[in-house]
Amino acid sequence: MRVISYNLRKHKASGELEALARDYDIDALCLQECDTEDLPESIGGLHLANATRGNRLGLAIYYRKDRFTAGETNTFSLKKSLHDRVLAPAHERLIGTRVVDNETNHDLVIASFHAAPLTASNSLRRNQIHAAHGELLGMGAGLMTLMVGDFNYPFFTKYLTEQMKDAGYELSLSDRRTYTRYKVFKGHFDFATSQGLMIEGVETLPRGASDHLPILISAEYGQDAPVTPA
Repeated sequence: MRVISYNLRKHKASGELEALARDYDIDALCLQECDTEDLPESIGGLHLANATRGNRLGLAIYYRKDRFTAGETNTFSLKKSLHDRVLAPAHERLIGTRVVDNETNHDLVIASFHAAPLTASNSLRRNQIHAAHGELLGMGAGLMTLMVGDFNYPFFTKYLTEQMKDAGYELSLSDRRTYTRYKVFKGHFDFATSQGLMIEGVETLPRGASDHLPILISAEYGQDAPVTPA
């Protein structure tokens, strides 16, 4: 399974999506900071599962119909930062879609996540990440989960990795930094958390019009991954 996550920088990089879907032969595309009113129903063979509606900076998930059959899609609000309360960029910071793999009958949840910005504390972002995992569990207990996106967590990721491990999740950073716009704020802003999957790699893709670089996650199902009865 191949999934791209991309923060579009207020939709500025939206024109790159067709080429990304085509060139990297992906099965799903998870977006952050998109203009959901301007999203097409399909991008390079991928179909729009759904998008947030209450955000100035939206989230969306696309999936390949010949690979997956999509079930429910839910959007979720998470604990707000002061930035959210003042500027209202994101009422919903999580969107998740439950899909069944048409090739293997595996059942999983794919999610796009956008944490509070660096003006908030790491503890608030950890709260949002844990809360996001809890919301996704509500879409089906025991399901495999892949949550990708802009975690806004470039510092002290070792502690976050330990926290995720204690909660039963694997945190996967990419092979290169995903944000280098400012001299101070450099690092792995965009990554993945997963449960029940084997992450084979997370590749940072070439820079486009966004201040974030897209990432490509390659994953396989774990040995104990649940299979939906035929």
